[in-house]
Amino acid sequence: MEQYVMECRGLTKTYGKKTALDGVSLNIKTGKIIGLLGPNGSGKTTLIKLANGLLAPTGGEICIDGHRPGVHTKSVVSYLPDRMYFADWMRAEDLLHFFEDFYEDFDREKARKMMDELGVSTKDRIKTMSKGTKEKVQLVLAMSRRAKLYLLDEPIGGVDPAAREFILRTILTNYSQEASLIISTHLITDIEKVLDEVIFLQGGRVVRQESVDVIREREGKSVDQLFREIFSVMPVGDHGCGNEREVL
Repeated sequence: MEQYVMECRGLTKTYGKKTALDGVSLNIKTGKIIGLLGPNGSGKTTLIKLANGLLAPTGGEICIDGHRPGVHTKSVVSYLPDRMYFADWMRAEDLLHFFEDFYEDFDREKARKMMDELGVSTKDRIKTMSKGTKEKVQLVLAMSRRAKLYLLDEPIGGVDPAAREFILRTILTNYSQEASLIISTHLITDIEKVLDEVIFLQGGRVVRQESVDVIREREGKSVDQLFREIFSVMPVGDHGCGNEREVL
């Protein structure tokens, strides 16, 4: 039987009259690295926040590891947001203490090692860090958990091109092969070589969910080429997501 770490059925999220996700249905298998791709306003961050339990759906269902978002899913989902959410006065060392106290699956020694490899001093305060260094710190915190599902929202957007390869390698070598990893990004060329599958969102709807190997072998295109082809002829809108093993 197919194992899914995340399932959506008819998932919908509205903000007043604006629809951010519009009846999205999809399944995420275990052990996969998936690119969540789409133009601005396509619903990528909304979907990630619903999966992380930061938002409640307006309609439809979402299930993580067989449960609706709640206490259990918080224990199996590791989330990297698209912006820093810690107080500026905190040092990197303070964040290690915080995560160790808050998450049973947080590996502090692994986090320290990763920070050393990325050139981050644990004595530095957040307010003194560059945007790229802040993103490295958040990445370390997210990848130092032994999670079942990693949700990374723009993990390499603020780092220079020379550092992206190293960060992607850090991601690949620090997540469990039994877990799944969803990466939302605009930098498709940089990440497509590590992806097993892609989900294209447009106007809050799933335009396509496909294996990267199928795209390359059947269509003879890169993910970036297919993305440009699809979205160059589609109007920009905002909608899409939804499912689970249990009824929410």
